[in-house]
Amino acid sequence: MKELTTAEFERIRQYIKMKMGISLSDEKKTLVHSRLRSTIQELGMSSFSEYFDYIMSEKSGDAMTHFMNKITTNHTFFMRETDHFDYFRDTVLPYIEEAYKSQKDVRLWCCASSSGEEPVTLQILMQEYFKKSPGWNTQMIASDISAQVLDKAVLGRYVTEAIEALPKAWQAEYFTRHDTQFSQVKDTVLKQILYRRINLIEPFPFKKKMQVIFCRNVMIYFDNETRDGVVKRFYDLTEPGGYLFIGHSESISSSGTGFEYVKPAVYRKPF
Repeated sequence: MKELTTAEFERIRQYIKMKMGISLSDEKKTLVHSRLRSTIQELGMSSFSEYFDYIMSEKSGDAMTHFMNKITTNHTFFMRETDHFDYFRDTVLPYIEEAYKSQKDVRLWCCASSSGEEPVTLQILMQEYFKKSPGWNTQMIASDISAQVLDKAVLGRYVTEAIEALPKAWQAEYFTRHDTQFSQVKDTVLKQILYRRINLIEPFPFKKKMQVIFCRNVMIYFDNETRDGVVKRFYDLTEPGGYLFIGHSESISSSGTGFEYVKPAVYRKPF
């Protein structure tokens, strides 16, 4: 099979930027080559151009979905960036409980769910918090651009070693042993998470505003223009007083978006 040429990489890069908002630097050429090579060989094709022409013309969309799954990076684990979860529990949920006590409705969007570790953690935190105040609706939206990782998230099954970062009481109450290797998230949690495939550079499919948006470690792949556009739409979607959580390696311009800085990687929409 032929090597990935500069012209082929540029064609792929421009398409990814247009469809997903992801900006690939020149250094990512090797990564693209390694992620797509096995698929091209399995299809019996001889070049990246032949493969790209194929995914553009294939009618079912399955080839395009597979391509996007290969390109996107999905790296997550339970309790990643723990201070965010502490702040969500200790500050954000008490605010929501007081401000929305008449509706008893939490509206939370985890928009980079990957294989589900983050939304599962958030859902457990809400269920734990509202044990003292029953009747709250904690059903949440979780999304990703990758259908492949969403399939894993919907299944809710994780290597048992992966959940050891969670409190022992959580492991006992919210998980069951599936077999000697895997643990299964219980339906009491899983059925409260609505997984959807959503592309952040396309219009958001929501009618109601959100109280909390988690979008961590995604916008680092966007260029400034794309990131600013996404953050502006986050702002429009957020209730006054609502919160935006981003990754610690990311930043946004408070003055340019309207969000007020609260603490590292946490922003709030003013009243």
